[in-house]
Amino acid sequence: MTNTNPFQKTLKETLSIEGVGLHTGKSVSLNIMPASENHGFKFRRTDLLQSPIIEVFAEHVIDTSRGTKLQQNGATIGTIEHLMAALVGFGIDNALIEVDNEEMPILDGSSLPYIENFKKIGIENQRIEKKYFEVPNNIIFRDEQNKIEMIAMPLDDYRLTVMVDYNSPILGSQHASITDLTEFEKEIAPSRTFCFWHELELLHKNGLIKGGDLDNAIVIVDKEISKKEMEAMSKLFKKPSLSIRKEGILDNIELRYQNEPARHKLLDLIGDLALVGSPLKAQILAARPGHKANVEFAKKIRQTQQSITLHKVKKSNVPEYNPDQAPQYTYKEVQKILPHKFPFLLVDKILSIKENVITAIKNVTGDEYFFQGHFPDEPIMPGVLQLEAMAQVGGVLILHDKPNPEKWSTYFAKIENAKFKGKVVPGDSLIIQMVLIAPIRRGICFMKGKTYVGSQLVSEADMTAQVIENK
Repeated sequence: MTNTNPFQKTLKETLSIEGVGLHTGKSVSLNIMPASENHGFKFRRTDLLQSPIIEVFAEHVIDTSRGTKLQQNGATIGTIEHLMAALVGFGIDNALIEVDNEEMPILDGSSLPYIENFKKIGIENQRIEKKYFEVPNNIIFRDEQNKIEMIAMPLDDYRLTVMVDYNSPILGSQHASITDLTEFEKEIAPSRTFCFWHELELLHKNGLIKGGDLDNAIVIVDKEISKKEMEAMSKLFKKPSLSIRKEGILDNIELRYQNEPARHKLLDLIGDLALVGSPLKAQILAARPGHKANVEFAKKIRQTQQSITLHKVKKSNVPEYNPDQAPQYTYKEVQKILPHKFPFLLVDKILSIKENVITAIKNVTGDEYFFQGHFPDEPIMPGVLQLEAMAQVGGVLILHDKPNPEKWSTYFAKIENAKFKGKVVPGDSLIIQMVLIAPIRRGICFMKGKTYVGSQLVSEADMTAQVIENK
């Protein structure tokens, strides 16, 4: 597997897995299915009426107390982070996960079982390139109370580093990092979840970890344990005997790495950052991460992403104005199409006419007649004249292809939804765009008009006009 291939990926065929939910103790079956390009990650609860879909986005998280839990369309799905980390770590972009219960199976407490099965199934390159979110500047999340700090920095790659420190003499401070997702299978995926002995007691008393069997978690013993307590825990988890190793780790399992807890925190972080909704290019540094902080961090990244996307959409809708571009109609040619003349002709040139869209320019100079009274000390182009300029441009759109345009005139019939969002002052160049939004019938025209100064929308309106032949 390599991260140099730019195309989106999905599984070659459906992968079926069965297991037990860590907290519910319920059996669960899931099918991880191939999905089309730009599908992303979605869950489908097949055990519920109408099989509702749950999309993997940060805004759908409802609980992070003991894992990441989503809710949408009246359905929930919990403990998703290990599967999400496996999908991201294996380079998969699109998958539909069908599940017949409310919690994902815990398996061995890591992402390794998923990775091993993905390798058997294989992945398929799709036809559309990956849509990375490239972090444009530092995005920081802080939780001062819990001494948590997370930062995403610009980088043309995806690298993560975590530091954990629980003020525990047993666990101490640990670090883990990954500089390339190709390392995920070997360095991160096998790392299992961990908890402290006092958490184990509390979880059990609260009716959780019903699916726990001490084969899927590292237990850190952070207090003095009596023989009676140890025997009770052995009985609870059906172990013949339990003891504590000198490192302060319950001897239920052998560590796979000296810093396995830190590596698992990094695994969780990768899984939770899948909630951004697209693969990332960033350098991620996280001190004392946890599911709650991870999700809040993912929300901040996602908000930045959505803000940039919205700006791009708005910018892409702004008509381009290149002063060097030869106009389709000059000022003199516009005069031959419209009946308006100085000082009421408010169109200087037509940049382009493409099907039902026209783009024009009105250069606003300081000696315009209307500035004499509107207003002498603060000259502003009246909004009504901006509407008139739109209407004149719309008239060119309607009349330009008529054999004798000078024999026709367009008249306002209605103006709706007029909005003024910025001042137009001397020196501005108004970029005016009119769109014919319905076929012309019986001389009635419906148009949408917008005017811009640079990339800023300054006015807009819906207009109805009637084309009448001059007598």
